[in-house]
Amino acid sequence: MSDAGHLITHVSDTARWTALYRATESARADALFSDPLAERLAGEQGRAIVASAPVSSRNGWWLIARTKIIDDAIADAIANGCDRVLNLAAGLDTRPYRLDLPADFPWIEADLPQLLAEKTQLLADQTPRCRLTRLAVDLAEPRARDAFFAEALDGATKALVLTEGLLHYLDDLDVTALSESIKRPEVAWWLLDFGGAGLKRLMNKKMAGILENAPFKFAPDNGLAYFEDLGWRVLEAESLMVAANRFRRLPTFMRPVVWAPQPNPRHPGRRVWNAAALLTHRDG
Repeated sequence: MSDAGHLITHVSDTARWTALYRATESARADALFSDPLAERLAGEQGRAIVASAPVSSRNGWWLIARTKIIDDAIADAIANGCDRVLNLAAGLDTRPYRLDLPADFPWIEADLPQLLAEKTQLLADQTPRCRLTRLAVDLAEPRARDAFFAEALDGATKALVLTEGLLHYLDDLDVTALSESIKRPEVAWWLLDFGGAGLKRLMNKKMAGILENAPFKFAPDNGLAYFEDLGWRVLEAESLMVAANRFRRLPTFMRPVVWAPQPNPRHPGRRVWNAAALLTHRDG
């Protein structure tokens, strides 16, 4: 695996990349979260992906910040009556095993069959802390996607849908279609992350040898306004760079960027910017 371009052959392989960053964070004395299963899931391929990344990107600060923000948002949602989580393109996420969740809380993971089968095998000796269900589905296929939501949301009244690390790899039309599928009365929140055109340009250039088989695509020039135009209301949003600085994970050489005026989240333009956001229905 010396050829970096062959380390990520499909978007699903990026799950190993993020898993290794979770493992690295978990090993810190001042860790923001604990994920004892992450290193197992990352495997040799995850270690090779990180080792082949540019030195300036090996810190993984944006992924650590994103994980912490989402952990906290899910905990808050459950405290406010959330009755299930749907994790779309769940990858190698381990929140059902590491978060403090009610034993009867329904958590549904959706992803492609091969990755879910691998994950199930790797975690066969582990017991989730909640009522975990894994459903194999190609979310890009409209009928399969609609059937998945009908099954996964049956009986729900206040669900949270998570699309962590997913939207970057979709086309605009795919994001619009996914938004329409999520916009159901049973769904109270959509928790997501995304970046602007500047981030897309930077990642596809800087990480070209790694991401050539999984390039960034979705990067709306109008930022949060893109989702507002689709009928969503923004409850919370935070720049991942600002959050990483708040968590003391931003590299020293990048801190001056945070001190400067930040991009308008509804018009980030060409600046390098990404954020995590919690949305609800506009009329919710």
